[in-house]
Amino acid sequence: MSKLLKQPVKLALVQLATSASKADNLARARSKVLEAASRGAKIVVLPECFNSPYGTKHFPQYAEALLPSPPPADSAPSWHALAAMAKEAQAYVVGGSIPERDAATGKLYNTSLTFSPAGALLGTHRKVHLFDIDIPGKIKFRESDALDPGNKVTLVELPEYGTLAVAICYDVRFPELAMIAARKGAFALLYPGAFNLTTGALHWSLQARARAMDNQVYVALCSPARDMEAEYNAWGHSMVVDPNAEVLGELDEKEGILVAELTGERIEEVRKGIPIYTQRRFDVYPDVSKGDVRFEE
Repeated sequence: MSKLLKQPVKLALVQLATSASKADNLARARSKVLEAASRGAKIVVLPECFNSPYGTKHFPQYAEALLPSPPPADSAPSWHALAAMAKEAQAYVVGGSIPERDAATGKLYNTSLTFSPAGALLGTHRKVHLFDIDIPGKIKFRESDALDPGNKVTLVELPEYGTLAVAICYDVRFPELAMIAARKGAFALLYPGAFNLTTGALHWSLQARARAMDNQVYVALCSPARDMEAEYNAWGHSMVVDPNAEVLGELDEKEGILVAELTGERIEEVRKGIPIYTQRRFDVYPDVSKGDVRFEE
């Protein structure tokens, strides 16, 4: 079995405390990315909406025009901040997500940008599944009131390591997206996300472990820190799960950095022990990774 992960790599999740100041959020993100890199991390992940408060009323105000790429600095300060911090840290940076405005159509997206250690943009993921829920007496939220969905599975190639899959928050609830990415060779599924106190308590850890178990790859969920004075209260508890669905590390609700080492040997060990990759019955059910699948690579 060829290794999905060419060599061991340290992955860091930055559970960032955010405010209403975009400039302060970008500066704080830079500080934490550099701290993670100082701890040996070569892949650093920021949380969903790391540059702004999370909420439909905030998306238009904080949105940046990311196209054409590279965009002008005045229209996309977060793009340029991410590129600079990746280069300074000499690490791959998965820039959580930011609100994006398509200048041509005026549509808004929840978008994640991944940069190389050279500061080059490697991948862009627009959140495919919008967070529209209504749990009576608990929480009602409709991202679709402000946002449009993306339409691609996002795979990012890291030459030294292999293939990463990047998706955002609510995307984790749809196993097809994870299955496609894993069967296309991803060694890890990364989900910047901002679950709330209701859905976090119910399903955050369960979803991470389920996606890892289903696909026998690493899964990481990266949340903002919890701020009970904010309008939206994030769950926190950023975590890394191994291919056997074992939790390698988990933060609490406060700001922090979680570092975990990922190895190709662990993926191989798990897949040899429980060989679901050779036991699937595509004569009984279809392979969701085949057919008309759109990719951002």
